[in-house]
Amino acid sequence: MSIQFDIKFNAKTTLDKLKTISTQLSNVPTEAYQYFKKITPIDTGNARSNTSLQGRTIQAKYDYAEVLDKGRRMTASGMRGSKQAPRGMSKPTEQFIRNRVRQITGK
Repeated sequence: MSIQFDIKFNAKTTLDKLKTISTQLSNVPTEAYQYFKKITPIDTGNARSNTSLQGRTIQAKYDYAEVLDKGRRMTASGMRGSKQAPRGMSKPTEQFIRNRVRQITGK
């Protein structure tokens, strides 16, 4: 998963405001990880306990991570995915990140 965004500031943006924005933006990976983990389906707890944050990358280290992340869907072999995460985890987390960055930057 890779998300790219540009942030523009005008000449009226103060140094203190830039520092505040920078600090808040640096917290986004941790916030996104917490959100991702919160929306990860829980049955035995294996998926959540094997999800971690490595630097700024969320790692889902369990065999069925891709199945859960694709969301609830019908396949040739029947219904796959979890009712608890019908859209998977990456797409909702990407939207969370976009919303959070907008909230922080006011854009």
